[in-house]
Amino acid sequence: MGHHLVKRLESDGHELICLNSKNCDLTKNDSINLFTDPELDRIYHLAAWTQAGDFCLKHPGEQWIINQKINSSIINFWFENQPNTKLITMGTSCSYDPNLPLKEENYLSGKPIDSLFTYAMTKRIMESGLRAINKQFGLSYLTVVPSTIYGPGYHSDGRQMHFIFDLIRKILIAKKTGKKVILWGNGYQKREIVYIDDFIDDLILLDKETENDIVNIGANEELSIRSFAKEICEIVDYDISLIEYDESRYVGAESKFLNTEKEKDIIGDLSRTSLKKGLEKTIRWFEEYINF
Repeated sequence: MGHHLVKRLESDGHELICLNSKNCDLTKNDSINLFTDPELDRIYHLAAWTQAGDFCLKHPGEQWIINQKINSSIINFWFENQPNTKLITMGTSCSYDPNLPLKEENYLSGKPIDSLFTYAMTKRIMESGLRAINKQFGLSYLTVVPSTIYGPGYHSDGRQMHFIFDLIRKILIAKKTGKKVILWGNGYQKREIVYIDDFIDDLILLDKETENDIVNIGANEELSIRSFAKEICEIVDYDISLIEYDESRYVGAESKFLNTEKEKDIIGDLSRTSLKKGLEKTIRWFEEYINF
């Protein structure tokens, strides 16, 4: 996400200081404190130690320790060195209790699903800290909660892939090699995806229009895994009847569909890249740049 946001901010004429794992260890306060000058207009906190799939099931303790350190380092830096700066952070849809409407007022209510509980709670605690610091000291922040983000160049670091990239990869491999496509679950679990450029457009608009708030950024459409697979198969000309489903495997939440009423109220009409166009661009990029 950072690469895409950097390109957009630079094209808008902003001067940036970009931190990554090579020049800053966010688990250590003294590392980020090397960047106290100059005074900043915005801090974008996009960092998190997590991956898709069953990663959260396997690393709950590490997720708690590492993400708490990262979030604390960023918030301490903001409070101590850049108190006039607006801090923009990423929440997660994992924080929502699936038994409640996925509306912003429920972000800290109920219980996240067990498989994502630790990661979700680190995000909830960060949000609680932002609200507390704003309440006592008046610092300005904004939290955005995206649905699953996808697009060309978005997922190229070799980590476990979010479902939409995994679907594309498996179907392309099957098309090329004849290997079976086996998808986790029964295929009726539902997901929402938002194209990366649409997400960044809305993030920038929300930054201009609101502060000290939490806002969902969604796609206004939820589809089953089978529906996404059908769209991909049509684009790459693969026989969907060859796909098999393994219902014994981990599937996460059965549904994650964000309520975007607040976003619409703030920025108005939410134009979106069509699913077909977004998938076509992502698949073409995948074919050109990803080894599979």
